[in-house]
Amino acid sequence: MKFWWSPPERIDIKYLTPFLGFQQFRYGKDEGDADDLGSSLNADDKFLTLTPDEVMRDAHRRLDVALAEELMQRIRAGTPAFFESLVVRLLVGMGYGGSAADISKALVGGVDGVIDQDPLGLDRICVQAKRYADGNTVSASAIRDFFGSLDRFKATKGLFVTASTFSTEARNTAGLLSKRIVLIDGEQFTRLMIRHGIGCRIEETLYVRKVDEEFFE
Repeated sequence: MKFWWSPPERIDIKYLTPFLGFQQFRYGKDEGDADDLGSSLNADDKFLTLTPDEVMRDAHRRLDVALAEELMQRIRAGTPAFFESLVVRLLVGMGYGGSAADISKALVGGVDGVIDQDPLGLDRICVQAKRYADGNTVSASAIRDFFGSLDRFKATKGLFVTASTFSTEARNTAGLLSKRIVLIDGEQFTRLMIRHGIGCRIEETLYVRKVDEEFFE
């Protein structure tokens, strides 16, 4: 015996209330995250509805937020050396350097690694990784020190990665320097880890199918 079920075009928000409550219990409320669906409702919104696509996309976003938070907890629990190696693995995963062996460990202070973007080393990127604790921001002086180290390796570009954040002065300083220095904070770093599958894996794949219009033409 076969049963056929067609999903509703829209889902009443009242059916999502248990899901939202569980999400708050499981992951807690994150003030930095987008507004919680449940908290934004009032008496006039009780008939608000979501499409199945919207429900899945919102759930996917929430799972990514929770995963990013867990990844950052693991990073901060590790050593500075672990963070440096993690930065190298991410860069290799993004296609820089070709392999971890192509991202050499610097022997001079001020730079944690050097990426040769071509076999002859004509184009180099210097890398600095700082696993600062939450609330300990990277200052403008740290950016200037890093900038001064680029000339030692004849590098034209720099990448400064931190598990924390950059001060406004640090970002302004990086934008005014003559050599391009890209700043990646903790939030951006965990997003890149998820996007390139570093430190995480796909647990399950859900396929969403729709009618193939060309098939019926």
